[in-house]
Amino acid sequence: MPIGDLKRQIDRLPEQPGVYLYGNAAGDTIYVGKARSLRDRVRSYLGARGTSPKTDALLDEAATLEFVVTDSVVEALALENNLIKQRTPKYNILLRDDKNYPYLRLTTSEAFPRVLVARDVARDGDVYAGPFMPASLARRLMSLSHRVFGLRSCNEAIDGRRGRPCLEYDIKRCLAPCVASLCSREDYARAVQDARLFLEGRADELAGELEQRMLAAAADERFEQAAQLRDAARTVRSLGGRQQKMATPGLGDRDVFGIKLGPAGAAIQVFEVRRGRVVERVQLFGAGTGSEPGEPPAAEADVLQATVQQFYADRPAPPEIHVPAALPEAEAAEAWLGERAGRRVRIVVPRRGDKRGLLDLAARNAAQAYETRYNREGAAHYEGLETLRAALGLAGLPRRIECFDISTIQGAETVASMVVCEDGRMKKGEYRKYRLKADGRRPTAESRYLDDFAAMRQVVGRRYRRALEAGGPFPDLVVIDGGQGQLGAAYEALEELGLANLVAVGLAKREELLFTRDREEPLALARSSPALLLLQQVRDEAHRFAVTFHRQARRMRDLHSELDNIPGVGPRRRRALLSAFGSVAAVRRATREELTAVVGASVADAVLAHFSRL
Repeated sequence: MPIGDLKRQIDRLPEQPGVYLYGNAAGDTIYVGKARSLRDRVRSYLGARGTSPKTDALLDEAATLEFVVTDSVVEALALENNLIKQRTPKYNILLRDDKNYPYLRLTTSEAFPRVLVARDVARDGDVYAGPFMPASLARRLMSLSHRVFGLRSCNEAIDGRRGRPCLEYDIKRCLAPCVASLCSREDYARAVQDARLFLEGRADELAGELEQRMLAAAADERFEQAAQLRDAARTVRSLGGRQQKMATPGLGDRDVFGIKLGPAGAAIQVFEVRRGRVVERVQLFGAGTGSEPGEPPAAEADVLQATVQQFYADRPAPPEIHVPAALPEAEAAEAWLGERAGRRVRIVVPRRGDKRGLLDLAARNAAQAYETRYNREGAAHYEGLETLRAALGLAGLPRRIECFDISTIQGAETVASMVVCEDGRMKKGEYRKYRLKADGRRPTAESRYLDDFAAMRQVVGRRYRRALEAGGPFPDLVVIDGGQGQLGAAYEALEELGLANLVAVGLAKREELLFTRDREEPLALARSSPALLLLQQVRDEAHRFAVTFHRQARRMRDLHSELDNIPGVGPRRRRALLSAFGSVAAVRRATREELTAVVGASVADAVLAHFSRL
């Protein structure tokens, strides 16, 4: 139904601020907009045809019109933002946070907090610091929190009643809050506060406090403690000096937005400046970046307006926000942000000096991010990840995918592989291979057989137990080569580790059906679907890696002699026995006297005892 068919309804709209919603014939909301005057704004659509392909498509598809009257433009802006977030209309500018760098999470919600690596920031009352670039820096700093501040790394329930501390205390990586006589709750709380200051980048403040404590300990002749505090202060000052140097004391607290628009979409970089220092960088990508109907072609300003609204929907705004172009509704946006923050918020377009320099730097970063995301290879990878996210109903892109495969011949020499795919690219440096046995130990002649389900349960358990000990990384999606049975075995292992929140799917061969925990029936993706092609690529790589390892294991088995399993028989005695008797079968038939003549009495007894058990 063309937009002209809605003319009568448009003429009856009130001349008041509000929000309007266009819907299609199926009843889906396809566009949400705000207006100072609903009638004037919506009427402008009647003459907007030809301004852009996106506008023409919206006008052709619009079948229904709804509106909500508000008391002010500020209320309309807030309502528009909420409706866009809830309904995700396809003709609005929709932004996605594309950051994949890890955070450090200080679990202050626990009685005795820990430092963990986290991929996302949750509203759980804990303290998050980051993101850290490169990702390995997060794990190094987590390890440093154990060594310098003595925060615990275990998963135990701490009540202070443990009889003796573990090895972490002996190697000076934990204060041992599990033993009340070694570390009181107050001492541990002070260590947590020190770690928090360090993670928040307040290195100078922390170093000064540590030095004061050092002097006090030395005055009380607690020299060992004073030495520890001295070393901690030196470490904190050293690391604080190596933090990023994008800092100008006069900049205070502000956010700086850089933007790059192109035919494929938009890339936005946000530098969060706190106390004159850039403490965080957020990367956003958007689609649907055409100008709004009825307005002059100012696409950059429109994208910035949508970015500011969506970016601060879930976080407070700083006193100043720097953007490269004036926003169409700058006054309304400032009023809305000020109401949410409880103080005045200004949206500024810097023209010169350090402020303009940082804005230009954000713009250069946005241009680089655009080239990385929207080149041909990157676009193909992004399309596959986005299609997979939509098909599985994931909250975010499955940026890190880990896939498991089992290789065996009738249960013998069972091995497994784990491969990693990040951003659509295989990371061979993080591949892992496993030898699997029924008792979880290395292969023996008596225990060499394992079914597929038990094998999958074992390898998934081993992989993520190690990840828990190391603090990550954890995948956004786990892919299991197999059907519902293998997937269930994988979830059993995850539940035992307390990681049932990880999303896992099974990809069965032949039919190429996708099994999930939440659906009774498997999901059949189109053969040409970018999501299925991506999963097949990852699954096939896991299969190749597993089969290659299995062949190596079989070759090693063929070179293995039964004599190698006898205690006391090494390469020299094995050669002597085979030279004297010609074969393992002949060694097995030999008498004690014949064996004693070759390898001695004690080894002869071991040989006879070994073959008597077979």
